Amino acid sequence: MCTLRLQKIKQNKRKNVITKTKMENQMNRRKWIKASAFLAGGVAFFSGSFNGLAARELSDSIAAGSVDFVTDEQVLQNAPAEIKARLSANENPFGPSPKAKKAIMDSIDSSYRYSFNAKELIGKIAAFEGIDPAMITLSAGSSPFLLAGAMHFTKDNGSIVTGDPSYDAMPASAIAMGGKVIKVPLTADYKLDLKAMEKAVEPSTKLVYICNPNNPTATLLDTAELKAFCDRVSAKIPVFVDEAYIDYVKDPQKVTVLDLVKQGKNIIVLRTFSKLYGFAGLRVGYMIAQPEMVKTLSGYAEGAFSISALSMQAALASYQDREFMEEVIAKTQVSKDFLYAALKKEGYDYIPSEANFVMFPIKMDGPKFALEMGKRGVSIRHWKFIGKDWCRVSIGTLDEMKTFADAFSQIA
Repeated sequence: MCTLRLQKIKQNKRKNVITKTKMENQMNRRKWIKASAFLAGGVAFFSGSFNGLAARELSDSIAAGSVDFVTDEQVLQNAPAEIKARLSANENPFGPSPKAKKAIMDSIDSSYRYSFNAKELIGKIAAFEGIDPAMITLSAGSSPFLLAGAMHFTKDNGSIVTGDPSYDAMPASAIAMGGKVIKVPLTADYKLDLKAMEKAVEPSTKLVYICNPNNPTATLLDTAELKAFCDRVSAKIPVFVDEAYIDYVKDPQKVTVLDLVKQGKNIIVLRTFSKLYGFAGLRVGYMIAQPEMVKTLSGYAEGAFSISALSMQAALASYQDREFMEEVIAKTQVSKDFLYAALKKEGYDYIPSEANFVMFPIKMDGPKFALEMGKRGVSIRHWKFIGKDWCRVSIGTLDEMKTFADAFSQIA
């Protein structure tokens, strides 16, 4: 009896140890996922000067389990009591199209069912772009594909080359997972330095990431130079071109590198409905690449099934709604022109914008500037690079831009 009892005790102890280990592994995985999600979408919210060293330190803290990340809810709780002009997230302040809104309302009653309309939306995109549907995959916004890229291309000690500053979701996620990111400073006219980026490619480099128009500078690369770069580099490693803001440029079809993808080049193009279409909160994005690359990166993302039924219907209704798109672009330009005039009035210069945001150098410490604007009900973003503090202000409605101008005049 004693022997049997001892065996039972040992078995129970082993079960407890295994259960505890499983729970710890699950907790660590949740922390990692939480960290990756934060870095993919939230780290840039706090400071554009979040650099590689800080990211590595954060990564070490994640591994040690000592980081308690700030949630979106906490960010909102810590925001000023009243935001009169939310100009920090590059959202389309004019909202989705009437067709999208109607589609949402019409599909509410059937929203208890799973959405299986991915093939239809992919078909629309394929028909408009003139590509094989097998070259397209969908997800809830573009962030899942950026995280997928970070996960895939930095495994086995791979590195990613990108600009500095540029959109940091993929690089920050890569660093958080222990990957190496090579950041190349911008040119004198605040554009991605393609020549320097090509030189920065080393044997371990698995991907070059380009955001065009670039975020946060809103600058656009010369199309011929970009295509020549993509043609050369993609013969060796993939080039990931994030075209989130391309709908705001004068002729997107001339600027995009999709024609190179059609030619079979190893290029990945990322698009989102979050900007011009006004889907920042609805979450629809898509990636275009060679079919094999689509399959590979789809293995890291949740895919079309992560898109809600309402968002899918809204996307189907509003895709390439030219009347709506042209109206938004016109309204955006009116607000942008007002902002340019307001900055000039206060004696400030700015970087001419090819997107729905404008960047300009400020004459005080960036965090202090953001705090003072926040006290006046205006939410903006700040960066520090080439020895200067900068403000990035999203284009809002004309009333929001007037609110910005009034607050800015008080502290300029």
